[in-house]
Amino acid sequence: MGGFEMKEILAKNIKDGYLILPELEAHKVCDAYGIKCPPTRFVTNKEQCIEEGNKIGYPVVIKIFSKQIIHKSDAGGVVVGIMDAEHLAEAYDNMLATVKGKYLDAAIEGVFVQKMMGKGIETIIGGFKDPQFGPVIMFGMGGIYVEIFKDTSFRLAPVDKEEARRQIEQTKVYKILQGVRGEQPCDIDALAEAVVNAANLLVSYDEIKEIDLNPVICYTNGCVAVDSRIVLDAVE
Repeated sequence: MGGFEMKEILAKNIKDGYLILPELEAHKVCDAYGIKCPPTRFVTNKEQCIEEGNKIGYPVVIKIFSKQIIHKSDAGGVVVGIMDAEHLAEAYDNMLATVKGKYLDAAIEGVFVQKMMGKGIETIIGGFKDPQFGPVIMFGMGGIYVEIFKDTSFRLAPVDKEEARRQIEQTKVYKILQGVRGEQPCDIDALAEAVVNAANLLVSYDEIKEIDLNPVICYTNGCVAVDSRIVLDAVE
């Protein structure tokens, strides 16, 4: 994906009122900058959901898509650990019923079907445009405990790979990434590369206000940004 095509995607979403980039397009943007994401498909009915789940391969995760619903998990709009087509059909119906019960006025545009990634070390890569200092890139412990432990380090963006690695080494999660209690160390080079790429994405487009990749699951070979949240800004 070239720079012109990227700007077209960002401009179209801003024009259509999506100030948070839809997940499938966020994955495309990340992929264009070398940030790996899980296989993901967008569907609008249960039959499509089952078809795409079968193609991706189980286990899968499903997530609701609506402009009115920002925090999908709180709305009951995320189901994980779906192991087969029968379970997928049931999960699809139950999720839609739950979300519609909580958000009566929400326009539900569809559902994302995503490959469920294996267990690894969960980290977070984020970024934002500070009004005083400009683009800032963040790394730290990710997953559901990110707000509790607040194990993060920050750098002005862009960064090179050496600086990104130093940023990672400043966090407590770095010791876990090195391998503890006989576990194999994670691929810290791949993680540093993801930090560099996220920083480059942040500084390349005025239309991108924030980036939130959480969790970025780290393995012995590579890392994957499971959830990608890109906040847009209506640039004058």
